[in-house]
Amino acid sequence: MNEVNDWMNKAEHDLNTARVNFQQGVYDAAAFFCQQAIEKALKALYIKKFKRLIKVHDLVFLGGKVGLPKKLLEFCEEISSYYVETRYPDTYADFEENKVSSAIKKSEEVIRWVKEKI
Repeated sequence: MNEVNDWMNKAEHDLNTARVNFQQGVYDAAAFFCQQAIEKALKALYIKKFKRLIKVHDLVFLGGKVGLPKKLLEFCEEISSYYVETRYPDTYADFEENKVSSAIKKSEEVIRWVKEKI
């Protein structure tokens, strides 16, 4: 159970990092940390359910394995690309305030759902 808590604590830390970056107008970093927060939360629940860590970054795959509702899976499909789009110059995308604000709210929703299951 300690490993589950460690992953959830890191997920919450990453979500807070997303909020701080958003407040500073660093929208690409905020988007990246939203993706990271969701990935870590889903891994926490995966560990709880299956008693082991899976080293995968695909949010849709992880969400499907832990039973994430369809609406949240659809969001995960969108935000999965942020992992690459925020890190590599050849795939870089612009992240506008409204898009990232929405990503933070939806990330909070995913994390809330995960906490209910843990």
